[in-house]
Amino acid sequence: MQRTLALVKPDAYAAGHHGAIAAKIQDSGLRIVAMKSLQLTVAQAQGFYHVHKARPFFGDLCKFMTEGKILAMVLEGDDAIARWRTLMGPTDATKAPKDTIRGMFGTNVERNATHGSDAPDTAAFEVGYFFAGLDLL
Repeated sequence: MQRTLALVKPDAYAAGHHGAIAAKIQDSGLRIVAMKSLQLTVAQAQGFYHVHKARPFFGDLCKFMTEGKILAMVLEGDDAIARWRTLMGPTDATKAPKDTIRGMFGTNVERNATHGSDAPDTAAFEVGYFFAGLDLL
């Protein structure tokens, strides 16, 4: 069993798509083992996206991720990281197949509805960033 972080970003949350996205996750066979809704502060967004600090889009990304509520989830299943990334589709929602989450609910490369961990070490950091050990039994 593998665990990964899934976020429904502010664009999809504000549009009311968080329930449909959670249902699509469950329909895929991945289990949601923890979930919470929250609104990030700028400092929290900067901490979460610290690996992108030197990139030109960092400021815009942090501003976007703090503009409204998000839904944070821990997903579990065999090969959960790759399965969630396939379900999301490519980062650029304009290039995402229409049957992927980003193809259905995203609008561009930034407002792409969801986030997912890209590797086991990233997943460990990201899950821990949003969920304390006791949140995950």
